[in-house]
Amino acid sequence: MKISDRRKDSRPREKLQAKGVEVLSDYELLMAMIGSGTAQADVTKIARDVQKLLKEKGSGLVYEDLVALKSLGPAKATQIMASFELWRRQFEVSERPIIDSPEKVVEQLADIRDKKQEYFVCITLDGANRLIAKRVITIGTLTASLVHPREVFAEAITDRAASIIVAHNHPSGSLRQSEADDTITDILVDTGDLLDIRVRDHLVLTRDGFRSIID
Repeated sequence: MKISDRRKDSRPREKLQAKGVEVLSDYELLMAMIGSGTAQADVTKIARDVQKLLKEKGSGLVYEDLVALKSLGPAKATQIMASFELWRRQFEVSERPIIDSPEKVVEQLADIRDKKQEYFVCITLDGANRLIAKRVITIGTLTASLVHPREVFAEAITDRAASIIVAHNHPSGSLRQSEADDTITDILVDTGDLLDIRVRDHLVLTRDGFRSIID
């Protein structure tokens, strides 16, 4: 049944306005969210296709899954994903901390500050600056750690990260950044720009302090 074939008071938006959102089924909620159909399909079919996809993918649903539906165009897919993400950010109970300052980054890196070798770590963040994951990329010698952009960004791409923060410890206890530190920072920032994954900061840590390489 097309939306136009329904009695006006049984259409999702009108039903919500008259009786409240809690009386709508999941299918009706999707129709209310989507609003109208496209040239390819009525809103009832779009909602049915999205509901089936949600049952298959659950919280793993991504934009590419939606645009793969023949009934759904990019505009509607964007609208749906934006609605889901806004709800998740505002109301979903999450234990993932928001990393929005160097101090909060350092809290996540307490385990490498006393290491006798240099650890290079990448922290991936979502669009709300919530922690996705923290990973050790390389472990170097007493004086050096070699890192390649491919190793840094491979997991960030898998995480669908919006941005990353990288950090490494200086076992020597000196917070002075080396020429190699500056070079790898520049390379990572340029690579991030190409991938549209912002490098928000690069921190140098010691037992007693930290400093940011990126101003």
